[in-house]
Amino acid sequence: MTDAFIYDAVRTPRGRGKPDGSLHEVSTLGLATTALRAIRERNHLDTQLVDDVILGCVDPVGEAGGDIARASALTAGYGNHVPGVQINRFCASGLDAVNFAAAQVMSGQHDMAVGGGVESMSRVGIGASGGAWPVDPAIAIPSYFMPQGVSADLIATKYGFSRDDVDAYAVESQKRAGRAWAEGRFARSVVPVKDINGLTILARDEHLRPATDMQSLAALKASFVMMGEQGGFDAVAIQAHPEVETINHVHHAGNSSGIVDGAAAVLIGNAESGKAAGLKPRAKIRAFANIGSDPALMLTGPVDVTKKLLKRAGMSIADMDLIEVNEAFAAVVLRFLQAFDVSMDKVNVNGGAIALGHPLGATGAMILGTALDELERSGKSTALITLCIGAGMGTATIIERV
Repeated sequence: MTDAFIYDAVRTPRGRGKPDGSLHEVSTLGLATTALRAIRERNHLDTQLVDDVILGCVDPVGEAGGDIARASALTAGYGNHVPGVQINRFCASGLDAVNFAAAQVMSGQHDMAVGGGVESMSRVGIGASGGAWPVDPAIAIPSYFMPQGVSADLIATKYGFSRDDVDAYAVESQKRAGRAWAEGRFARSVVPVKDINGLTILARDEHLRPATDMQSLAALKASFVMMGEQGGFDAVAIQAHPEVETINHVHHAGNSSGIVDGAAAVLIGNAESGKAAGLKPRAKIRAFANIGSDPALMLTGPVDVTKKLLKRAGMSIADMDLIEVNEAFAAVVLRFLQAFDVSMDKVNVNGGAIALGHPLGATGAMILGTALDELERSGKSTALITLCIGAGMGTATIIERV
């Protein structure tokens, strides 16, 4: 198969996903256009070379609907010949978009493509697209549907993570993200969002709170007690996993991923298209995989898909110099660390979604770019990027510097 190389990766800063967030005034189209235009302009890219644009978007309705990838390719100046397609695999949509672009190149059907994602959580709103899974008994009952926060608390309970454990992890995420910004580790990839007059609206992630400590987190009440106890979802969790007697609710806003707006784009191509564009590859897509996992635990997919991917690639976890595990909830990463007995020194070294936020459809592409930048900064070779997914799934990708 043809090698798929990464030629560039960009992202917008993450804006607070609320009406008072800096990116609330920017449309979903505007966010996606910013990322795609940055790929085109900073690489002096002849878009005649681009065969497709694939963008993840978890709630593709309203302004985010109607194939946001095609619309943003046009507004970003890619030309009428460049098609676009929107995909949705919940939280892994952005990474899957990159993987889809890589698959197009690997198969030889396309020479160059852009993968990425976008989500304006302040304007469209999480869950705006609806769906059968939470409301139709035909799927909700057999899959033991429960809100993700309750599933995260089920994971914490089942695998023995205390409130102090998840809070300590959250504090470390904030510290690492603060250090990364202070040291300029995101400078290569973050492109500012500007208004129609060219004035900068936001140039820096605005969700992080690097001064967070255990005392400030201790003051926060667990967020999912009412859903679990009064809403009946604790009973659902125990029915799905009867080895658990009671649910210990430990997650709250401070140790869960932040609701934010943002977009990302990754330029993927074969060697010939890169030469034609005058670009040098930064990394190669080594392998990728998807998997279904326990829909009740829901968020343990990164463990399952990593096992699958490592076996497929003929590699071990020790071969990974860096690992990005999306911080949907602190227990997700703690379970990954526990399952692979891997050191925190190589996992989410620049913080993650607890500190920086999780713009659903864009996050996968964002953290792939974060891993790529860190490989280059640290002189390391190989990284694994993985995310948990609603309804019990996982996606993972291995990249190698070239």
